[in-house]
Amino acid sequence: MIDLKPLVSHAIDACRPLVDGRGQAIELHLGDESLPVDADPTRLVQLAVNLITNAAKYSPERGRISISVGRQNDQAVLRVKDTGIGIPADLLPKVFDLFVQGERSLDRPEGGLGIGLTVVKRMVEMHGGSVTAFSEGPHQGSEFVVRLPVALEHRRAAPPARVAEPTPTRTRQRLLVVEDNPDSAATLAALLEIAGHEVRTVNDGTKVLALAVEYRPDAVVMDIGIPGMNGYEVARQFRKSPELGETTLIALTGYGHEEARQRTKEAGFDDHLVKPIEAAQLLRLIDRLGGANERCATSVQG
Repeated sequence: MIDLKPLVSHAIDACRPLVDGRGQAIELHLGDESLPVDADPTRLVQLAVNLITNAAKYSPERGRISISVGRQNDQAVLRVKDTGIGIPADLLPKVFDLFVQGERSLDRPEGGLGIGLTVVKRMVEMHGGSVTAFSEGPHQGSEFVVRLPVALEHRRAAPPARVAEPTPTRTRQRLLVVEDNPDSAATLAALLEIAGHEVRTVNDGTKVLALAVEYRPDAVVMDIGIPGMNGYEVARQFRKSPELGETTLIALTGYGHEEARQRTKEAGFDDHLVKPIEAAQLLRLIDRLGGANERCATSVQG
């Protein structure tokens, strides 16, 4: 059990170089009441850093970032609000999906909706909470609201405790992420590591095979549009390899029509995911891989 307020203060300190370098102001409202939560402090600092970093990165120089921590009934609530580029209404429901892209602009050259929002959502849900995004539209700023349950012994008139549903046991997999965008690769790797898997990343198609021979991944999550050697060519090389021919290959692409799916299948991919993808969708594929491995082991033993 730990107080949420000092964790948020630590996150702000970690983001100070970026915020100060852009001449931005932080308005901080912590309140007087302690907010004890049953949580991993490292994860909570990480999610707060992600939200504050996004607010700074996607707000103009000399912009304003408002951060508040308070309590609503039996929830500790963290709000991070900025005066930045905002989020179009049609993209709001998708901001926590992987690889969501917004309109490119001088303010947001990489075109993304935020580094690590998928990871933020995953970490919040792991702690029994929720995160929501709000925006009035382009150039109207954004607000992210994280809600976490207050530690049970500190709840007011706490209701009878609910019995939590059992969490499925995951088989730890060795995964290789092939993605040329460093931020996307880091976000995807972090998501998979939080789910309990071992992950390595590579950003050039010409380096994938050599690393895979050394690492021997159970599955490769691969963007089609990588430099050096595109994903189709890499997949064909996998299928020709005696050491790697049975590796599960998951394609990440912006195209979902039948022709695109047929092309990835012919290249040797086992699955085809269309960006933006839901984190849960990818994790289900990885979990299925674990089940298949267990069935194969049982078959061999039998």
